Amino acid sequence: MELFFNNAGPSRPGDNYMIDPLQRIDLANIEALIAQKRYFVLHAPRQTGKTTCLLALMDHLNQQGDYYALYANIEAAQAQREDVAEAMRTICYTIADFAEDYLHDEWLSTQVEPILQKSTGKALQNVLRAWARQADKPVVLFLDEVDALVGDTLISVLRQIRAGYTQRPAAFPISIVLCGVRDVRDYRLESAHKETVTGGSAFNIKAKSLHLGNFCQAEVRALWEQHTAATGQLIAETIHAELWADTRGQPWLVNALGYELTYEIPHLLDRTVPITLDDYHIAREALIQSRATHLDQLHAKLQEPRVHSVISAILSSADDDDIPPDDIQYVADLGLITQRPETQISNRIYQESIPRELSWSKQMMLTHRQEWYLTPERRLDIPKLLEAFQQFFREQSKSWIEQFDYKEAGPQLLLQAFLQRIINGGGRITREYGLGRKRTDLYIEWPVDEQAGFHGEVQKIVLELKIMHASLDKVLEVGLPQTAEYADYCGAETAHLLIFDRRPEITWEQKIWCRSAQQGAREITLWGL
Repeated sequence: MELFFNNAGPSRPGDNYMIDPLQRIDLANIEALIAQKRYFVLHAPRQTGKTTCLLALMDHLNQQGDYYALYANIEAAQAQREDVAEAMRTICYTIADFAEDYLHDEWLSTQVEPILQKSTGKALQNVLRAWARQADKPVVLFLDEVDALVGDTLISVLRQIRAGYTQRPAAFPISIVLCGVRDVRDYRLESAHKETVTGGSAFNIKAKSLHLGNFCQAEVRALWEQHTAATGQLIAETIHAELWADTRGQPWLVNALGYELTYEIPHLLDRTVPITLDDYHIAREALIQSRATHLDQLHAKLQEPRVHSVISAILSSADDDDIPPDDIQYVADLGLITQRPETQISNRIYQESIPRELSWSKQMMLTHRQEWYLTPERRLDIPKLLEAFQQFFREQSKSWIEQFDYKEAGPQLLLQAFLQRIINGGGRITREYGLGRKRTDLYIEWPVDEQAGFHGEVQKIVLELKIMHASLDKVLEVGLPQTAEYADYCGAETAHLLIFDRRPEITWEQKIWCRSAQQGAREITLWGL
């Protein structure tokens, strides 16, 4: 059977192309923590390979023979929500099932029910105590998806583990590792009695928090080169830089793009056909438009208040002065943003898909059509397009922006929805924005020859978006050099600076205007909105 790029669930040796999971974690540090009888946290964004690494770590420890190591995913207990007793029953039976499957240990399965019958409020603690006491080796337990639990259920799990901590290793696991998307410090829980509990207080025995990161650039290349080694199918060298910029090593994205190319594009099923950069761009667009499960989960996070405040500030290029640092760290832990060299959305695909998702319904409602804005030579008529947007923005912005969940970024999102409606299916839009940048950069590439595509003449246009906070002179003082610099960097033919004036006392007659300005050798068209 041919190996394939894995875009669903843990990767398996013999089925999937994969990077050695034990190389992705600090194995020596983890082994030292376990030897020191420590309890700690391993957290990572969804679909970064966390489960794959944990399963490999379990196998590694069991092969060494010093411990009974067990992985157990306890997410199923989330369904019981505030029914703590039933949730504990689910968790205990889940651990027993995993012990039977992975360790061929049936002892727990026979003992869970009797222990549950005698337990009052500490079923999990008693099950783990009984298991550790009868085991002839210390028990190491990896509890995955802990942070999927809610309210009193999660509080109870954390406190029962804390209560058994002093009994280790003879009568409790020598080491317990809590695994999830978030660090335990980000658990903010409310009990049925409206008691607010933080993860740090409920689990104050934590020795350390470890974070599983993305693939590095060399690992991304090595993973894709496994396909060439296995099938002989060549991958264009030019793809690797694009792949890195699009994913920044996010494991699911790297694998999903690989699968899209090698299994979803019919002519590439013939492994003698080389994979080209054009093929890659087709796969990239298909992945974004698919709104796959990973991207759908990502978009669902955008509605969380803590995520909303950070992403809204990034999309509107606002300052971060009023955003709590803990919220920025939380969104970084989710994998949505990076903080170095500046706070920005994590990778180019997220940068593309997030504004598309936030403006999707508006984009679908637009009646403007691509052919309206093409010249006889099939070039984009950008002045005509931006004039149309000015009129549209004047007539519709108030009602449309009010419908956005991200109202602060409404003008930028509305323009991007308008452009996406026109550009989609022909050209490309690259977006750049970040916290504190006070601008959004849009770079449009439009193939003039439809048949030649991006191999032929490509029209290049830069749009710089700014919100007027003070005077127009202040905006131009900063905005003109920025626009010229970005246009020169992109090699753009034309450059446009769009200035949104959101001051309520200014009339539309004062807001809507167009004129040219010179910045060095470059002419820049200014648009008031």
